[in-house]
Amino acid sequence: MSRRGDWVYENNGGTCVAIAGADYCVVAADTRLSTGYSIYTRDYSKICKLADKCVLASSGFQGDIKALQKNLSARHLIYQHQHNKQMSCPAMAQLLSNTLYYKRFFPYYAFNVLGGLDNEGKGCVFTYDAVGSYERVGYSSQGSGSTLIMPVLDNQLKSPSPLLLPAKDSVTPLSEMEAVDLVKDVFASATERDIYTGDKLEIVIINASGIRHEFMELRKD
Repeated sequence: MSRRGDWVYENNGGTCVAIAGADYCVVAADTRLSTGYSIYTRDYSKICKLADKCVLASSGFQGDIKALQKNLSARHLIYQHQHNKQMSCPAMAQLLSNTLYYKRFFPYYAFNVLGGLDNEGKGCVFTYDAVGSYERVGYSSQGSGSTLIMPVLDNQLKSPSPLLLPAKDSVTPLSEMEAVDLVKDVFASATERDIYTGDKLEIVIINASGIRHEFMELRKD
């Protein structure tokens, strides 16, 4: 947090990506935590598991992000006690939107991508702005490297024809392995151009079998 009394936000950098498939979702983020030209740590996870089939990746001010994650976890625990089940990913998406909108006059400085499986077992990705506006998409990126990554994802995954554009709740045509490979490629590229993205890539794959993690080394300079 900035020591100046007139500014309480700080962007700690980093990039998040999520891709939804027919029966999986891939969520990934780098592990560099920095401010300006200083790196606080090279091994900081920006991905938080909110439910068995729902994870949240966030970029922005990590103090606000931790407070947001704690809030969501507490609300989810109350939900489980009341309903004797976990929230679905679309329900968690709505809760996150409500939580961000409630703080709209002093917002969480957090830019989020929520990924997981819906009630039908299809992959789903929800992308947000800082005050809760959200949309279900097939893929998304947030953070300091998102302006480098989104054009590549659009080129690879978005239909060039307006008549063939996917619906909001659509999924990408990639297989799970192809999605993981694409995520690795876009991060390797973004790391070359964005000083706030780097060190290591954490990849979370959610499918019917559960959640598994993969890691890949990135540039450290």
